[in-house]
Amino acid sequence: MKEYVMITLKKALRTYLVILPFAIIGGITVGMYTVEHSAQEVIDAAIAQLGSYQALLGVTMIQSFVYSLFCWVIGYFIVDRIGLIKSFRFEKAVLVKICPVIIVLALIFVADYFVMGRLIPEVAADYEKGISAAYFISSLTYGGVIEEIMLRWFFMGLIALILVMIFARKKDKNEIPNWIFIMANVIAAFVFAAGHLPATQMFFGRITGLILFRCFLLNGVFALFFGRWFRKYGIQYAMTGHLGIHLISKVILMCFL
Repeated sequence: MKEYVMITLKKALRTYLVILPFAIIGGITVGMYTVEHSAQEVIDAAIAQLGSYQALLGVTMIQSFVYSLFCWVIGYFIVDRIGLIKSFRFEKAVLVKICPVIIVLALIFVADYFVMGRLIPEVAADYEKGISAAYFISSLTYGGVIEEIMLRWFFMGLIALILVMIFARKKDKNEIPNWIFIMANVIAAFVFAAGHLPATQMFFGRITGLILFRCFLLNGVFALFFGRWFRKYGIQYAMTGHLGIHLISKVILMCFL
């Protein structure tokens, strides 16, 4: 048991080195984006408490590092236990399957500007702020990579492990029923979307049926695809899908904003 823990821990830490640059850059740019989109009095209070703007960015960078390291290492043990660790290599055949879907989902994301932007004034006003460099980079690094580590690798894996312990404790990891992973994916996607509701309430000042639909479409439905790719092909494809949607949609939106 001790040998297994040490070997698995070494694998987790070694593979995390690939994630580390995304955690650092994502943490810094998330801090920059937060400053851009927060009330000035809130930012002034944070800077006064921490001492400087650079210290504020340092805090967000450290948070990103700590969260991603914890979720990656603990998630590695979880995912290994339930048999969801795949080869970290990319395969051309899988990319051919998922890339058309990524493009379609990215176009749906772009449609939010044209459809919801016309129906919900706050959405249009937010798009009018444009896409800053910090927002663009953070959406690729933090959104595309770090969020997938936290929400798919760790959280979805944890839910699947709990379901395994309840319904398939005596089964080998290669015999775990597929419905457990499907259920874990649905729960993780639903929780992720529901987790945006407080921020949605603060942003819009209200929750209507249309706003609720938008929240669950952009945050929940897309997550179902990422979870499916994670359990079928590997976490790198969930990251590719998430990052790819942000990349394609924002490049297109830059032509209109």
